[in-house]
Amino acid sequence: MSRAYRPLIVTLAFLALLTVSAILVGHDGWGPRADNEQAIGEVSRWCERVSDGFLHEPVNALSNLSFVVAGLAMLWVMSRDVRRVRETHNRMIGNTPISVLYATTALFLGPGSMAMHGSHTFFGAWIDNVSMVLYISVPWLLNLSVMGRWRDRRLFTTYTAVVALYAAGYWLIAPDLGIGFELFRVSVPLWLISELIYRFWSPAMRWISGFAGFLIAGAFGITPVEMVQNPDEYWWVFLFWLPGLLATHAPPGRRKYTPWFFAGVSSFLLAYAIWQTGTADHSWCRPDSVIQAHAVWHLLSAFATWCFFMFLRTERRIPSPHDALPENAR
Repeated sequence: MSRAYRPLIVTLAFLALLTVSAILVGHDGWGPRADNEQAIGEVSRWCERVSDGFLHEPVNALSNLSFVVAGLAMLWVMSRDVRRVRETHNRMIGNTPISVLYATTALFLGPGSMAMHGSHTFFGAWIDNVSMVLYISVPWLLNLSVMGRWRDRRLFTTYTAVVALYAAGYWLIAPDLGIGFELFRVSVPLWLISELIYRFWSPAMRWISGFAGFLIAGAFGITPVEMVQNPDEYWWVFLFWLPGLLATHAPPGRRKYTPWFFAGVSSFLLAYAIWQTGTADHSWCRPDSVIQAHAVWHLLSAFATWCFFMFLRTERRIPSPHDALPENAR
């Protein structure tokens, strides 16, 4: 096996094993449906009518293949980096631990969501939410690890702990961990706040950046007034200052935000707007249509993961005065 293509080949083997396992488990029914799912023939939470076939929401389920395509494309690009012997400080170029983690978690969004829409089981809902946390935790922890001068071991230990605690809490307690805390929902502003600091790092920005969390929440329809008036529901807003607290050093590199970052943000915001129309109680819901709003949400979100992958690859090291000195003067 070529070293350059090893992550891609291993991932393809994993997907083949996952497909066979799903067929074996679901060919005779997936088992008891989750309490919040609808019976066969009824309209599902995400508008599509529940089918008695192998996949209970075939359109919504199969649209998740877009994440698989995006993830495999990332792995292919990274393999070509290795073949071209591209030497760079950017850990998103080549088959580095962080680039492989990003690509495989983006890819796993597909099987995770497919399990929920296809099976309508508690396990399907659990693995769907875990897959989202697996992905969204990568970029903001990566940013904090760079600005906090973490070693890879600390980054991956922290990442594993965050995901494991969330997965266990969801399974054993509740989706909100019993404390009104949805990690994916909170991770989106954490990522964007950390990105703001990454671009405009300064001692002042570390503390000002937390207020940006309210602007980000506003883009998703949650106003600062609402958050202040409902402290029991939004008690976690203090986490908006977590990136600033941990970003103790300026990043050594600079990223190019046009076009990929803005394309990714725009794609995700459009996807979110469409996602809101893809529910059973929305006037636009057409449960028997082959075009489902929730499926479009999947397609646009998959494109966003590709955009952010390309964006993270734009980072280049900022030259320092030390670099300009002749070798014998350093």
